[in-house]
Amino acid sequence: MKRFFPFLFLLIFVPKIKAQEYFPNNESVQSKNNNYTAFTNAKIYITPTQIIEKGTLLIQNGKVVSVGATVTIPKNATTVNLDGKSIYPSFIDMYTNFGVEKPQKSERSRLSQTYDTKRQGYYWNEHIRSEVNSYESFSYDNKKAEEFLKAGFGMVGSHIADGVAQGTGALIALNNDDTANKKVVSNQITNHFGFSRSVASNQAYPSSLMGMIALVRQMYLDMDWYKKGNAIAKDISLEALIKNENLVQIFTTEDKLNSLRAAKLGKEFGLNYILKGGGNEFERIAEIKSSNAKFIIPIDFPEAYDVSNPYQASQLDFSDLRMWNQAPTNLKVLSDNGIVFALTTDKLKKMEDFRTNLLKAIQYGFDKTKALEALTTVPAALLGKSNEIGNLKVGAYADFLITSGEVFDKKTILYENWVQGTKYVVNDITAKDIRGNYDLKINNDSYKWVVKGEISAPTSEIKAIDSTKVNSKLTIANNWVSLILKDKDSTANKFNRLTTYLDANTTLSGKAISFDGKESTWSATKTGPFVAEKKEDKVEKNNLVLPIMYPNIAFGNTQKPTQQTLLFKNATVWTNEKEGIVQQTDVLVKNGKIAAIGTNLSDANATVIDAKGKHLTSGIIDEHSHIAISNGVNESGHNSTAEVTIEDVVNSDDINIYRELAGGVTTSQLLHGSANPIGGRSAIVKWKWGAAPDEMLYKDQPKFIKFALGENVKQSNWGNNNPTRFPQTRMGVEQVFTDYFQRAKDYDESWKKYNASSKKNKEKAPRVDLELQTIAEILNKERFISCHSYVQSEILMLMNVAEKFNFRVNTFTHILEGYKVADKMKEHGVGASTFADWWAYKFEVNDAIPFNGPILHNAGVLVAYNSDDAEMSRRLNQEAAKAVKYGNLSEEEAWKFVTLNPAKLLHLDDKVGSIKVGKDADIVLWNNNPLSIYAQVEKTIIEGVVYYDSEKDALKRTEVAKDRNLLIGQMLDEKNKGMSTQEPKKKAKKEYHCDTLEQ
Repeated sequence: MKRFFPFLFLLIFVPKIKAQEYFPNNESVQSKNNNYTAFTNAKIYITPTQIIEKGTLLIQNGKVVSVGATVTIPKNATTVNLDGKSIYPSFIDMYTNFGVEKPQKSERSRLSQTYDTKRQGYYWNEHIRSEVNSYESFSYDNKKAEEFLKAGFGMVGSHIADGVAQGTGALIALNNDDTANKKVVSNQITNHFGFSRSVASNQAYPSSLMGMIALVRQMYLDMDWYKKGNAIAKDISLEALIKNENLVQIFTTEDKLNSLRAAKLGKEFGLNYILKGGGNEFERIAEIKSSNAKFIIPIDFPEAYDVSNPYQASQLDFSDLRMWNQAPTNLKVLSDNGIVFALTTDKLKKMEDFRTNLLKAIQYGFDKTKALEALTTVPAALLGKSNEIGNLKVGAYADFLITSGEVFDKKTILYENWVQGTKYVVNDITAKDIRGNYDLKINNDSYKWVVKGEISAPTSEIKAIDSTKVNSKLTIANNWVSLILKDKDSTANKFNRLTTYLDANTTLSGKAISFDGKESTWSATKTGPFVAEKKEDKVEKNNLVLPIMYPNIAFGNTQKPTQQTLLFKNATVWTNEKEGIVQQTDVLVKNGKIAAIGTNLSDANATVIDAKGKHLTSGIIDEHSHIAISNGVNESGHNSTAEVTIEDVVNSDDINIYRELAGGVTTSQLLHGSANPIGGRSAIVKWKWGAAPDEMLYKDQPKFIKFALGENVKQSNWGNNNPTRFPQTRMGVEQVFTDYFQRAKDYDESWKKYNASSKKNKEKAPRVDLELQTIAEILNKERFISCHSYVQSEILMLMNVAEKFNFRVNTFTHILEGYKVADKMKEHGVGASTFADWWAYKFEVNDAIPFNGPILHNAGVLVAYNSDDAEMSRRLNQEAAKAVKYGNLSEEEAWKFVTLNPAKLLHLDDKVGSIKVGKDADIVLWNNNPLSIYAQVEKTIIEGVVYYDSEKDALKRTEVAKDRNLLIGQMLDEKNKGMSTQEPKKKAKKEYHCDTLEQ
């Protein structure tokens, strides 16, 4: 036993000594070592495109000293022969939270919300955290660093991803040497923004995406104003923004549409954000390309769904199936379109998925050289550090990988990752190949021993002379062999332990410790070479990738539809003009306009449509809609949010758009909700299915804003945990209007006075306030109010306030007690956009009647029927018919309730709302009288483009079913191959209404 303990001591410590290998790891030595290290005979990738086939890399003090085919190696250099190996620059991930923690999450409830910050000397909104510097709370995480190092990364950008303005990020070297003092390469290199609230703040505003966008706008305006010396008080947040405006600006978007929004916001202020995308950029690649933005792209491809249960599978949204199928092509699509991007590990469940997913992207066509650029030279350039990182040029940091071969080959082994000249061993590069057949002897016992598998991870098979299999386990670390085998004569779990150190000898021999502690010797003589099993390399077959559709969901188009010349023959035409409803009439559509109306029309270039027995109308216009809005219809954080606009958050991927077209709707006003007395600005859109959000916006649209009265604005139905935001009473609502109009009046006068001053260059400019600026537009009759309303007393109140400030309310929407004050409305000059027959769904509509619309109409008030609901909007033709039932109106007048009248309310009747030569060709072909419950849309056309066709719709349904079955089959195949799958989840779609609040 005295001999055993020294041997055990040697077994424990010798591997650590050998781990020094060719570069001493002793701290006292390494910290003072100024010697050179030369790596010779390697294939060296100086950059992804500058390659030396048989070169030498010389490093000293953590930097590249020389690199090339012929390098003079100093006498005091440690030389490492890497014959047959490759050297690459280490990877860079410029978007991580390495070494930093998010602020502690505050209690989130409406009761705990605050409306004003208590911070002194900082920006008025706590979600602006531009003064935060990640390096100040940075703590190097060795364990997490090892994950990055094993994946090939040498440098990471790190920041605290919290808030709208998130502060600065640092550049960190993943140097696990505890004596290194260069881990923070740059303490402030990036400045970060995002569409997210701070988890540490309970400040209510912003509560929506449009609020966050408006906050960014106001922040930049305030920064410019502050920079010019106009402010009196010190603002630490704005000073940090100014100080950091020359840093690399990164905006986290996480989605293709948000990327377009952020890029647009950047251009507004002359900024070139680097956008951290979401991996779905391929779905809007033309718009992404035209943004000219550079990107940081995650590759967290979704796992296949477990669709083995057909009932669960049926709950999956078609868009989720398509995303799984198409996501691996994103990098190729971006690259093919010339978009500059770096890659990030962000959002990955585990670091090992990074290589797996990257190889998958390469398998789907992503170029390997582009892949290497996206991990080295591109992030280095984006960070402005091309002279220091991302390459192996002279003077750059000695950050490099040593591999067994081509870095993106599945069989390639990553041996070492050097960062700032410090080695991190991933796999033992010195491992010797002991694979083969051996005669094994332990004392007087003989065995047949076969070693196979991989060089770095061999496996052992041992049989006794009588061919009995003996359980064994072989491990090799730092050239030390450890073999454990069960004693051949024992039925119990008794094991013998064999060890030896690998040297130049062909015969293996060493000490053996038997299960009973006795020490002896063993030897193994090689009798035959290792012969690898002949396996045909399986070429992984890619799944058939479905073509991109616009939008990339069910019923999208593989090509965006184009404008046509169309000739409708012999239709019943509802003109909404003095001609009324005309029979057997032709309508020619050309260049997006109604070109001619009459009989016997012809055009050689037109597609002729037989409309005999069918009805042609102008498109339905919905004055009050909440569909196709991203991340919040209400900005409920303040009692006035006039600065926000729905135009910023139009969602072109909402399936409700297609349903609207199927119901004959061509134009809608997307209104802010009714959570506050003064809401946000609206967006008037044409439902151009497949187009990008900005393409849907009505060109040069009239300016509108949503106001609201009643229960919602005073938070009557917000539950027991409602905050005590002012106002809480109806008289408080009136006071809000009076106060804000007076403030806006004063604000407007201050700017007029300043602009008229001859000394304005010397005077301090007023602060640009987007909220008051918008309200001032109402006073100046440049913006119209559409007001959510129910009760007659409040309707009268707002008209009185408007007249006090010398303007008129444009539209009362809902207006279910309008019939009580129809004469006053007529006198004021306000229109009504109401429901046909909604009543008694809450207290303030108890007096609603279905005769409301006709009564208002007969009193001379301009009346429209609106939806306020995704379902109702696609059957507004039937809502119009109710005006005939309840008001005995003519069919023609009833039809105007959903066409010409809302066009007039929106001040668009010179372009749409009727079929008249010169107007936009926004028309609908029906198979029956449009007021009939049996009427179905055959074609919906906007500006001469057919966006809905009932015949094509039938084909699309067949295609969707076919594609769905194809994708389910692909996922079943993935599961059968043993690939990871995820549980099917039904995508909960949030339908917005006036009172919908974001969580």
